[in-house]
This record gives sequence, C-alpha cells and structure tokens, in this order.
Amino acid sequence: MQRLYDFFRRHPTGVDSFWAVLLLGISGLTILEGGTVSGSKPAQVVTVLALCVVVALRRRAPEKMLLLATAAGLAQLGLNVSVDTADFAMLVIIYTVASGGTRWASRYALIVGLAAPMIAGVRWPNPHQDIGTQVLGTFFVTVPFVLAWVLGDSMRTRRAYWAQLEERAMRLEKEREQQARIAVTAERARIARELHDVVAHNVSVMVVQADGAAYVLDSSPEQAKQALETISGTGRQALAEMRRLLGVLRTDEGAEGGEYVPQPDVEQIGDLVEQVRRAGLPVEFEVEGAPRPLPSGVELTAYRIVQEALTNTRKHGGPDVGASVRLTYFDDGLGLLVEDDGRGAQHELYESGGADGMGHGLIGMRERVGMVGGTLDAGPRPGGGFRISVLLPIKPGR
Repeated sequence: MQRLYDFFRRHPTGVDSFWAVLLLGISGLTILEGGTVSGSKPAQVVTVLALCVVVALRRRAPEKMLLLATAAGLAQLGLNVSVDTADFAMLVIIYTVASGGTRWASRYALIVGLAAPMIAGVRWPNPHQDIGTQVLGTFFVTVPFVLAWVLGDSMRTRRAYWAQLEERAMRLEKEREQQARIAVTAERARIARELHDVVAHNVSVMVVQADGAAYVLDSSPEQAKQALETISGTGRQALAEMRRLLGVLRTDEGAEGGEYVPQPDVEQIGDLVEQVRRAGLPVEFEVEGAPRPLPSGVELTAYRIVQEALTNTRKHGGPDVGASVRLTYFDDGLGLLVEDDGRGAQHELYESGGADGMGHGLIGMRERVGMVGGTLDAGPRPGGGFRISVLLPIKPGR
C-alpha cells in the first residue's frame, strides 16, 4: 500500500486522468442512452469533455481549470444542457482551488459553488414540485459545494501548518549546527590555552635544566646527568599532555586508537612544585584545610594557575627568586595564593599582564577563573615581587 501511495504522489496527473476517463465513460453512457439530460447531443458532448479536462488537469493548472469549469457551466445554461454526472467535476475543482494558495481563486470558487445550485434550480425547475420543496432541494444541493470548499480550505490550513513546522525544524537544525560550531570554537580556544600552559612550563624547565647541565658538565658530571634526566622526563610529560590535547582535534577514528592521560588535578600540584624545585626554583608549598574532591573544572583551573604563575616567576623573576604556593580548602570553595620575591628586569611586564610578551599571562588566568565563576586578584607585593590570589567556588556562579 505504501508503494501504491508513493506512486500516486509521484504521478498526480495520471491519477486525475484516470478519474477523468472514468467520469467520461459514465457520462458517455448517459448520453448514449438518452437519459434525463436535456439539450442536443453535440452540446452535451462538448460540456462533458470540458468538465473531464477540468478533472484531468485540476492539479497542474487549478485556476485555469476553475475558469474552464465556469465556462462549461455557462455553456450548459446557454445550450440548455441540464445537470449531468460530469458536473461532479465542479465539486472536485472547488475542493482543489480551496486547498491551494491562491486566495482570489478560493473565494471565487466559494461564490460559484453557492450560486450554481440556485441558478440551476431557476434554469431547470421541476414542474411537479412546489416552490418550498424546490427551495429545500436547492439548499441540499448547495451543501456538497460548501463542504467541498470547507474540506479544501481545511487542507490548505493543514498544509500551511505542516510547512511551518518543517520550517521551524529546519531553523532549529541550523541553530543546533551553529551552536555546535560555537562549541567547537570554544573547545579549540581551550586547547590553545592548554597548549600555551604546557609548552610554556615544560619548555622553560627544559631550557633551565639544559643551561645548568652545560654549566656543570665538566665540573660535576653527576649533576649534569641529573639535569639531562629531568629534561627527558619533562619532555615526555609535555609530549603526553600535548598528545592528549591534540587528540581532541582528531577524527573519531583516530581518537579511538589513542590512550590519553587524565586531566591534571589539585593532587598533582605537589608533583608540579617538586618538578619546579628540581629545575632550580625554591618553592614553599602549604595546604590548609581538609582536602576533599572538587569539580574537575576547578581542579584543572587551580593546577593551570599554579603552573602559569611558577613558569612566569622562573622566566621573569630574576636571579635568586623564590616562590610560595598555598592551597586553602574552604567550606564553599578553594583558595589559591602564589607569591614570589622576584626582582627581574622583565618582571614588570608580568605584573602588567604581559608575561609572555603578548599579554596572555594574566589574561589567560582570568579567563580560566571566570569559566568556573571564581575571582582573581593579581598585582605587585609590597617590597617587591608579585602576588596572585584566586578564589574558586565549588559551585560555578556562586
């Protein structure tokens, strides 16, 4: 049945032509048998053919077929061809025009449908009925015309409703695609910030260790060997983190085959501090309050803030710089304090937000803190150095 319906939808003119031929056959039999139709046979044949053409082409040219049906009706009046089976085509064309989108044709069809039965009743009255019976009969004949128009107009309204739903669905689909593109852009920006932190921290550690190894290579081979081991470990860690971040940009097939390390969290800040110490920067690390699980976004933000702050201290703090890191667990959040006593010539750039020469230091920190609904306070310390104070709420937006 579904295939049959699909065939009918693909060949509307063929289906209408079939019904037109069937109507022509029934009307032809009536003409051949003499029937009750008045008027000459040629006039009957012409009007029947015209009305069958109306049925056959009603969906290809509905407005023109409505005018042709009107002309056929006027011909019936002028040639005295009384109502025939072929006049059923008028109901069909009224329904078709009312279901279309041409409003003038729909109104015209309604007017013709209301007027045709009354005109036919006046043109071919029944001498065996009184006036009241004829009026009642005309009323009942008018009802099918009105129903045809009402059904057609209801179909037009339903089609418009479904078209509106389809348009809305398409618009929502486009909005979803746009939101997906925005999400991808935001994810790429996050990856860029992650890569900045990874590269800036690990490469700076490797540079410092490489300089130290070159300095003590002849006098202290053991220290040089230790520095080279630190460079190797730091490089592997950087490659692992970069592989995890860049894996997000791969296709699904490429990503499924990889094993990525988990996101850094607060517990790994101690390892980060120890790594920085091995690189030659003395750092004091202190934890206050009872440690407890935090949202992953808060933990990653805290780790990256400490990493960025210590990296910039090592790069711009100058000689003999020291730093301190303090984590404080509150009831409603996590406090983070990173301080240094740097006196480097370029430390002022860091203090003004240009730690990396392009203003990405403090700007990136503020973006990270803002994403989890926290606050950041950064500025020079009394007596020298720099201070970064961050409060990260457990629930974003509080």
